[in-house]
Amino acid sequence: QVHLVESGGGLVQPGGSLRLSCAGSRSIFSIYGMAWYRQAPGKQRELVAAITSGGMENYADSVKGRFTISRDNAKNTVSLQMNSLKPEDTAVYYCNADPPNRLLPAYWGQGTQVTVSS
Repeated sequence: QVHLVESGGGLVQPGGSLRLSCAGSRSIFSIYGMAWYRQAPGKQRELVAAITSGGMENYADSVKGRFTISRDNAKNTVSLQMNSLKPEDTAVYYCNADPPNRLLPAYWGQGTQVTVSS
């Protein structure tokens, strides 16, 4: 069993920055794709950013140019740097480990709240 633990959420004013981190309990990062999702009240969970095991990045259009995903396989961590935050970025953010094949399970963190408000 792998546990993913997010940290770094909180309350920030519009235009501010936050950095989310996700730490894994054991080394799966080298073969798993990693991603951040978010879910706002009353809305479906959506993909925010993803990074493959090889380091290729993908972003939702709504966060391109503002958010950056990165990973450190040696430390079993994935991070999301969020700049120029907007009120519509308010959501619970979840870390996801996406397996390279269907024989392996996916993993989710418990979520961390990000609130952008003045």
